[in-house]
Amino acid sequence: MKTFFGNSSGSNFGKIVAMDRFDSGRSLSPIRQAEAYWTALLTGDGVPMRSQIDPRGLENILEYTFILERIAPGLARFRLAGSHLNNLAGMEVRGMPLTAFFEPGARTQITDVLEEVFAKPAIAELGLISSGALGRTRMQARMILLPLKSDLGDVSRILGVMVSDGVIGATPRRFDVSDQKLRPVSDVQAPQKPARPSEVGFAEDQTDFKRPGSHLRLVVSRDD
Repeated sequence: MKTFFGNSSGSNFGKIVAMDRFDSGRSLSPIRQAEAYWTALLTGDGVPMRSQIDPRGLENILEYTFILERIAPGLARFRLAGSHLNNLAGMEVRGMPLTAFFEPGARTQITDVLEEVFAKPAIAELGLISSGALGRTRMQARMILLPLKSDLGDVSRILGVMVSDGVIGATPRRFDVSDQKLRPVSDVQAPQKPARPSEVGFAEDQTDFKRPGSHLRLVVSRDD
């Protein structure tokens, strides 16, 4: 099992991979898996509860996964975070604000995105770029933010995934936003529940019940 929500360990340098992996969709698998898991929890009441998130359902992508808590308008901090995020930051990120992963010029945009996710609520998907500098190369990343309800019923939590390509190099890594996409949760279809057995299969058409006619007749004898 991959390390989940623990401290980073080992080297900060990963494998060198092609920069077109995001274009081909291969590195988007953790994001699509998280979105499918979240969508499966949707009900007619809308946004899933934080308490419904079971790490076993995200076991193969836990290193990229995180949970955010809203602490002020446009501001959310990490409650839990996978090892990939710790490696990008070069430290344990739990308790840090999400904006710590972004360049100063991008932080206003991130606060606006967070408010959209919490308030509408909405799903946000972001394309990210970390520029090259001494000790590190240019890096691409993608992030998805999926709203959740707290135990009180307010939308104040986020299930997120962040995946990057390239050598991490010198840390901390900070990003600019290259593109963003927001979708209202109301546009996402909740999964259809299977029909009851009586509604499908060999069920026959129902006919109106008719009272059967009387087949017995009372005979009264007048003889003494």
